[in-house]
Amino acid sequence: MIVHLIDGTYELFRHFYGLRRFTKGKDRPMGAVVGVLNGVLQMIEEGASHLGVATDHVIESFRNELWNGYKTGEGIEPALHAQFHALEDALTAMGVTLWPMIELEADDALASAAALAAKNRDVQKVCIWTPDKDLAQCVRGDRIVQVDRKSHVIRDAGAVHAKFGVIPERIPDYLALVGDAADGYPGISGIGAKGAASLIDRFGRIEDFPPEILGERKPLALLFKKLATLRDDAPLFSDLGTLQWQGPGKDFAAIATKLGDPRLIERAEKALHPPKTLHSRTALESRSPTALALKKKSVKAAKQPSNDPKNPL
Repeated sequence: MIVHLIDGTYELFRHFYGLRRFTKGKDRPMGAVVGVLNGVLQMIEEGASHLGVATDHVIESFRNELWNGYKTGEGIEPALHAQFHALEDALTAMGVTLWPMIELEADDALASAAALAAKNRDVQKVCIWTPDKDLAQCVRGDRIVQVDRKSHVIRDAGAVHAKFGVIPERIPDYLALVGDAADGYPGISGIGAKGAASLIDRFGRIEDFPPEILGERKPLALLFKKLATLRDDAPLFSDLGTLQWQGPGKDFAAIATKLGDPRLIERAEKALHPPKTLHSRTALESRSPTALALKKKSVKAAKQPSNDPKNPL
């Protein structure tokens, strides 16, 4: 079983600004919502059976109380902001498990869902669908991975280290030092990406840095680390079966029509009753980034024999 966790807020932003390139700035009232729904349906068509979407029901979270400059909803265009709750309503009607976050952020929901899913032995892989560097801290080996839908990059623990120079567990330390402009905290002045990776490689956690490394700036660095550290203890679900898609609800037809794309209804019904022939179903599943990642992993493993005499394969 593969569990797919989707950053709904990111997807909404991606589709909103992506559409603008084709509409010459004339925003379709619910165009981004329709884009996200079609993206989720595509995943289901390609074999995703267990999935959940996290959204920021409100932009602010507990982190705003910790740092005055932390991101808020200010500056979000009204045409985009108007689609936030519409997306949540549409996803719920489509039968997709939804986590609309208020005190916590969508990223915290994704981290929590990944941790919960990984505890289940039936789960082969957890895919977190977002390029957000915050979520890199959740990656574990090749079992919990990060998927960038736009670039079709699938990032396991080795790829996280190759990109940032630190292991996934040290991403909060890394972000605390270099800062995160998207989230609104600047990091520690004078420390860049290479310098941060070097310090973490040498000393480990910021808590373990010698006093002379950061001096009076260490408390600030620890505050930024707290901002960067995702919560993974939100009780989102107790039964993994609740993430299994069972098809659209009775209200979805009306919502799809209101969104201006009644084709969504037909597509959802077809996704619920996929092609019966094995060839057709396999063709759909084989196109998904996750399927390609698993295929590449198995090929790579076959070419690299183990040094373990008890397990030569």
